[in-house]
Amino acid sequence: MSRMYTFLGLIFTLLAVAMSSGCAAPSASSPDKIRQALNVDNSRSVDQYVLGATDVVRVSVWRNDDLSISVPVRPDGKISVPLVGDVQAAGKTPEGLANDIEERLSAYIRQPQVSVVVTSMGSHEFSDRVRITGAVTQPMSVPHRAGMTVLDVVLEAGGATPFAALNNAMLYRVNGNDVVAIPVRLGDILSRGDIKTNYAIRPGDILSVPERVF
Repeated sequence: MSRMYTFLGLIFTLLAVAMSSGCAAPSASSPDKIRQALNVDNSRSVDQYVLGATDVVRVSVWRNDDLSISVPVRPDGKISVPLVGDVQAAGKTPEGLANDIEERLSAYIRQPQVSVVVTSMGSHEFSDRVRITGAVTQPMSVPHRAGMTVLDVVLEAGGATPFAALNNAMLYRVNGNDVVAIPVRLGDILSRGDIKTNYAIRPGDILSVPERVF
């Protein structure tokens, strides 16, 4: 659960930074930090699901229905499997978990074949969402989808308001222990078709669109 609390703390920090940017000109991170954040590994995307606490998995053992179970991932990150006992699940992909169970079952069953299917994705309910705040028609939190970009998020929120400082938009991304502020020239994207800053969105990103200062 500590992992979830840490993530929620980062989200609250991001939201505070994003909301404060409407009161003052937002400040971008250093070019080096921005480059690192934009080049970050995509293994956490929805294309590669990583198990976490509160997920529910269906473990199926071929030709051994008595060993097949549907079980939640406990707060300690483990599941209980017949014969082998507790197995670490959190932090692994379903395929990785299946391989671990196969290896441990091989002490009891000849050439076990295990499949793991996620039937409930509770652990990613918040961590895999994308948020947009500020001068947009409808500030919102939406599920991340593979291929999502800055423009997709803006359109999802109904577009910017007439008071938006479009070229002062900022994309906030957690990279390690840093919250990286990445400038987005939203006006150039919408008005000129210049998509240099139409960045790919990652789970947990926050896009903030400040209002103009009159």
